[in-house]
Amino acid sequence: MRKPFRPILCIAGAAALAATGVQAQPAKAGATRGVPQYTIEDFLATTTMNGTSFSPDKSKILVSSDATGVFNAYAVPTTGGEPGQLTHSTDNAIMVRAYFPSDDRFLYSSDQGGNELTHLYVQAPDGAVTDLTPGDKLKAELYAWADDDRSFFIGTNERDKRYFDVYEVTADGYQRTLAYQNDTGYNFAAVSKDKRYIALSKTHTDHDSDIYLYDRQTKEIKHLTPHEGDVVYEAESFAPDDKSLYVLTDEGSEFQHLVQFDLASGQHKVVEAPKWDVQFAGFSKGGKYLVVAINNDARTEIHLYESATMKRVELPRLPDADITSARISRDETEMAFYVNGSRSPSNLYIYDFANRKATKLTENLNPRIDPQYLVDAEVVRFKSYDGVEIPGLLYRPHQASAEAKVPALLSVHGGPGGQSRFGYNALVQYLVNHGYAVYAINNRGSSGYGKSFYKMDDHKHGASDLDDCVASKKMLAATGYVEPGRIGILGGSYGGYMVLAALAFRPEAFAAGVDLFGVSNWVRTLTSIPSWWEAEREALYKEIGDPKTEDQYLHDISPLFHASNIKRPLMVLQGANDPRVLKVESDEIVQAAKTNGVPVEYITFDDEGHGFVKKENKLRGYKAILDFCDKHLKAQAAVGVSKR
Repeated sequence: MRKPFRPILCIAGAAALAATGVQAQPAKAGATRGVPQYTIEDFLATTTMNGTSFSPDKSKILVSSDATGVFNAYAVPTTGGEPGQLTHSTDNAIMVRAYFPSDDRFLYSSDQGGNELTHLYVQAPDGAVTDLTPGDKLKAELYAWADDDRSFFIGTNERDKRYFDVYEVTADGYQRTLAYQNDTGYNFAAVSKDKRYIALSKTHTDHDSDIYLYDRQTKEIKHLTPHEGDVVYEAESFAPDDKSLYVLTDEGSEFQHLVQFDLASGQHKVVEAPKWDVQFAGFSKGGKYLVVAINNDARTEIHLYESATMKRVELPRLPDADITSARISRDETEMAFYVNGSRSPSNLYIYDFANRKATKLTENLNPRIDPQYLVDAEVVRFKSYDGVEIPGLLYRPHQASAEAKVPALLSVHGGPGGQSRFGYNALVQYLVNHGYAVYAINNRGSSGYGKSFYKMDDHKHGASDLDDCVASKKMLAATGYVEPGRIGILGGSYGGYMVLAALAFRPEAFAAGVDLFGVSNWVRTLTSIPSWWEAEREALYKEIGDPKTEDQYLHDISPLFHASNIKRPLMVLQGANDPRVLKVESDEIVQAAKTNGVPVEYITFDDEGHGFVKKENKLRGYKAILDFCDKHLKAQAAVGVSKR
């Protein structure tokens, strides 16, 4: 299940170590001398890219790229060459959605300054832009293209700010027809090829959800997954023949597996049941291929099948990196995919099924940075205060050794219920390159490790999950290369709350804290959540607390009301337009901490929301984080490091 507070700092990792901890290891030969130290400008000259949509003639792939400093739409030639810029925004991020099936028009979404009120737009080949969802204070998104290519389905909360109605929009003329009026908090999941049926999901809690089938002809809704107890059901895709629905569920298992649900008989058939969660699944346009993604110990693992026989299709193997997505062309002859690793940002590839050839289309790492001087993360598990095994991802600086111990930062992901995962992270690599060990903890309550682990922090936030963070310090000290007295804590969103909770509730545990837009007052945050979260409101209340009935409990776990305990240096970064964690959350905790006489630094961004997407803001913020950590965590300058 997805939780409402999205992870912000998703940090990478690699090979597993001993489950009980880490033994001190000798430094790699040559690693302590001559390691270049890169600037934040170097790291942010790297390009972030996402999205994959083939043009109708397959000559290019539509992507979003922040090459200019702000995300814009680009067309990447499938035969190689420089991406062509299609939009030229200098302020608001543009996130691409899809090419039209028959021409070079494309759909994209964009909000205003990070306020998350996204509209859906069409850009024509001549650059003309049409807002398909005009109006104030509404949110809209693309759901899916119809199988006949004549229309597409969108969601918008313009009628009722709490819920998203489903509309069918014609590809020519953009005429809208109401496909499903949402008065009950259901969420769109999939549409059948004949467009008659819409699969809907209903979230009760983060551990319990249902699937419903809406018939557009009869206007009837059928409950497909009646059950007792906590069971997750999530609809992924209709089968190519529309006779069955492919569903993710954790029924009878710790992990989500993929099931084929026959719509006529109600019979279930397991399609794939790994020892980890299946993340998502879907069919290619003609139904020839089935793509399945697995969350394998924080790494995305893509499985591709010929759907008729369920024969596994071999995918290209790439060293030190993972295929993290797959988009198959409409004629099912080629596949576009991203490859991502700890030491390399996502690069776009294209794969020809006939000749089994993979071609790299982008080189997104700044050429000034030599990846051999970046670091791979390692999966490290340790026994927490009560014996529960806690996983995480550890980054060791090249210059770290028993003779040259380094400071460390414990990084806490967003959520609650997020997961620190494999993948390139510029901030982490920047900090590690400048001599900080980073441990991205997946404390109890993190997703990806089974539903029992996932539930462990429910109504225990700022307590058992925080104690996992404190317990990780022993593991870091046991490495032999981390200085135990120079361990700080850093996190964004829910991770930012954990930073504030650590400084307020365990004031001696960490040497300093860096909070990125973290919750300081749960009572206010839970009563002011955005209107479009209404379908998940009760689930959020059941996990964290209900402000109507548990005001005192939420008061007790809110760092703001215990800020007098803060005695260690604190840095706070906040977007002024954040609709999830309001700016006042940071304003008040900063003011309260300052009254204690401790060092407090506060940076705000007027043009950002919940997460920073503009390079100029990242440059300012990341540089400030390093300066703050150098001031409060580094006892002496690093040795054996050359400047660049």
